[in-house]
Amino acid sequence: MNRIPVRVLILTFGAFSFLLSSCASQFGDNDSYNQTASNDQLPPYQRVHDYTNYAERLPQQIDTNGKKVVVIDPSAHAWGAYDSDGNLIRAGIATAGGDWCEDTGRPCRTSVGKFKIRSLGGSECFSSKYPLPDGGGLMPYCMFFNGDQALHGSPDLAVVEDNISHGCVRMRIPDAEWLRFNFAQIGTPVIVKSY
Repeated sequence: MNRIPVRVLILTFGAFSFLLSSCASQFGDNDSYNQTASNDQLPPYQRVHDYTNYAERLPQQIDTNGKKVVVIDPSAHAWGAYDSDGNLIRAGIATAGGDWCEDTGRPCRTSVGKFKIRSLGGSECFSSKYPLPDGGGLMPYCMFFNGDQALHGSPDLAVVEDNISHGCVRMRIPDAEWLRFNFAQIGTPVIVKSY
């Protein structure tokens, strides 16, 4: 009988968990985003979409009141990073929350409005809630901005031009890593536009 190598099982489970994951994490005394998940659980980066046109879907300049700002546009399926002068400096595909989540039996849209990043994590971030019932879905480079809602990386196959998450904003892993380490800070404004 042929046995499946443990590494293959871990990678398969990690990819499956990631596709089903969203963004619930517990904070306060139990900062579960700081718990460690092995980097070899992260699926390999694959380029399956053309990402060059997402900057064209967003305004090239906005009024940022002299602050760096992240803008999420669920209707355009795009995110943008604006410098303190209001210039768009980077953009990419974004998958926001869906109208309804079958597994939870409730609406799961990403909250619309103005928020601030309140916590930052690294490649080890994972959901304490999704996939149901026990969580464990990987969400590398998480940046929580509204309760359990975060900006975070996801495998390319889970970052689509549709709003299907449990409320988080999914983006390509390299985009989330760039945003986390080159742009976002605690207090960076996040604007989620109307669907």
